[in-house]
Amino acid sequence: ILKDDDSGDHDQNEENSTQKDGEKEKTERDKSQGSSKRKAVVPGPAEHPLQYNYTFWYSRRTPGRPTSSQSYEQNIKQIGTFASVEQFWRFYSHMVRPGDLTGHSDFHLFKEGIKPMWEDDANKNGGKWIIRLRKGLASRCWENLILAMLGEQFMVGEEICGAVVSVRFQEDIISIWNKTASDQATTARIRDTLRRVLNLPPNTIMEYKTHTDSIKYVLGVLGGHVPKLSRNRSLVGPRGICGCTGA
Repeated sequence: ILKDDDSGDHDQNEENSTQKDGEKEKTERDKSQGSSKRKAVVPGPAEHPLQYNYTFWYSRRTPGRPTSSQSYEQNIKQIGTFASVEQFWRFYSHMVRPGDLTGHSDFHLFKEGIKPMWEDDANKNGGKWIIRLRKGLASRCWENLILAMLGEQFMVGEEICGAVVSVRFQEDIISIWNKTASDQATTARIRDTLRRVLNLPPNTIMEYKTHTDSIKYVLGVLGGHVPKLSRNRSLVGPRGICGCTGA
């Protein structure tokens, strides 16, 4: 941007200085853009690309204490992003299996650019299918679920956001998140595919929960208006999920 003096003539020194500043700014911007491009995750030579890039995340929190979105976001850690089958296995083969985690720990696998948070733009109008498992089944079920997701077995276009495995003291929970909770045809297809890839028996109880309801519940607990849930949970046992026993 060139400044005008009182006479309307440009000062040559100012012009030269402005040009130099502009060139410096452009160089820095180009470097920044180049750096950004270098950081982009792409399949390597001869690797098998996935339809979407995905990111692994990990979180751990104190049990029995509701978490605000701000503290949750600070607690969640990004493990890494991959773009191919081979890159996925390089991450996955070095990760602890869910069955070996302790306490209130979670693994999240979401499409790149989507944070595993209810408030994320991709998630805010969506929900999740939830299955509660007896201890000892999480590792195999988690592997079956994420392989089905990476392999696009759910056949619902861009609706799938990601999946979560939550390790707890008396049970483990797996869930798969989608973008549009109001799309009943899509949520039904996700449910049916989940039954198939995990080999769930027909009488397995599956719960669909919208993220809006989850947010309202947590806000209620934090505000002291809603008691913590205490309900009879139907857990899927070793005989309930033949494909997830690891036997």
